[in-house]
Amino acid sequence: MSEMREAFEEILSTKDVEGVLLFSMDGGLLFKEFKGAGNPALESLTWGPFQAPLQGVREADLVFDKKRVYYRKTAWGNLLVVMGWYAPIAMVRLSCDLLNAPPDKSEGESKGFRRFFKKKK
Repeated sequence: MSEMREAFEEILSTKDVEGVLLFSMDGGLLFKEFKGAGNPALESLTWGPFQAPLQGVREADLVFDKKRVYYRKTAWGNLLVVMGWYAPIAMVRLSCDLLNAPPDKSEGESKGFRRFFKKKK
């Protein structure tokens, strides 16, 4: 569980993100973490019915009356990020992209813009 907590630490530290839930592909709850006291209504809610309509969807931003839920299909399962209105969705998406990114196996290769400005031998 500490591995999961570390993996989602960046998402949970984002402003106005309230919690993270990770479900296996068959709907079982793998991880649940809410900030602070959390919201008992959200924590006790059955999230399974939300997953069936989203089976073919890679990502979705669901907007409700007082909350937003970002859904993302990951290598581990289905991720739900519960947020308030002012959460920076771009930061949440970037953090989710980093979760899905394969580990960098080539330490010698340059990264970022430097790869465009390589010296020719």
